[in-house]
Amino acid sequence: MTAAAFKDACHSFAKAAAPYLPIRDDAHYEEALALVESLLKEAEDSPSDPLNAVIDLLTHAIQTYEDQDAELVAFEQRALEQPADLAMLRLLMAQHQLGIADLPEIGSKSMVSRVLSGERSLNKNHIKALSRRFDIDPGLFF
Repeated sequence: MTAAAFKDACHSFAKAAAPYLPIRDDAHYEEALALVESLLKEAEDSPSDPLNAVIDLLTHAIQTYEDQDAELVAFEQRALEQPADLAMLRLLMAQHQLGIADLPEIGSKSMVSRVLSGERSLNKNHIKALSRRFDIDPGLFF
């Protein structure tokens, strides 16, 4: 490829990427998230795969957008203030649309409620059972 052809390709890419670099609204933010997820499935786990450079550009644009969104910044701050085990439990509950009655791995509804309020902590057996149920690494709770 000649320098002129590469320059033309860069201009075409810049025109196609304009809505995402930088991201200016929620619609393009959601599209960028879906696009990164799709590209991650297609990209090889190799620094020589050019898709990885595009993924890097998009994830940088996503991070910049998230850093400027007050609601997302507040959410991240609340998440960082929670103990890791509680944050992971809440995330699993949200992702799987679970209520306090849907976690027999922890025990009764009152026990789940005490864990969620911070009154009690998850123990080793709870974490093992939850890890098996959701097929995740127990280290995510720490």
